[in-house]
Amino acid sequence: MLPDGFHDVPPGKLATVVTHLEMRAPAAPRPVPDPDSLRLAPVARPDSAWYRDLFRRVGGEDWLWFSRLTLSDQALTDILHHPEVTVLAVMDGETACGLLELDFREAGACELAFFGLTRDRIGAGAGRWLMNHAIRLAWERPINRFHVHTCTLDSPAALPFYIRSGFVPQRQQVEIADDPRLTGKLPASAGPHIPLLA
Repeated sequence: MLPDGFHDVPPGKLATVVTHLEMRAPAAPRPVPDPDSLRLAPVARPDSAWYRDLFRRVGGEDWLWFSRLTLSDQALTDILHHPEVTVLAVMDGETACGLLELDFREAGACELAFFGLTRDRIGAGAGRWLMNHAIRLAWERPINRFHVHTCTLDSPAALPFYIRSGFVPQRQQVEIADDPRLTGKLPASAGPHIPLLA
């Protein structure tokens, strides 16, 4: 356990506060019109290059999502092709502009593993529309817990959004990891809201 007070973060590392949230029964859908041009499409056995591109566009460049970028192609494919993992893309025509990944590998539970939209799709209700689908799809399965985590690298709107959507905060952790901008997993321009300390 960390004692109270300030703690130095080693050069080249990122420190973030992670909040874990859960939902123990389906939350009521939040009213929102269906976006005119968007549809939600299941992606069977996603290609790792396709997935990484969408992952970067949704969360990597703006919010320093990096966990999936550190995996080998085989490790990533093993997750994405697992029969208890569901990957869906938000599509505008032929262009993927959002990601929804549901992980049912833990018995009786579903993790909202990844959820997000590209920058140009934020702020017009598409997030609420996508969350309504996420909640419906999760609770169509025999689960008793739907859970997600977010962190202080993410959009400041993420945690309040999850709470408004019906998730309840349960605990917090501090995570320290290599800065992906220094390992080459993301460009130095990614996550401009987080200082780059080599």
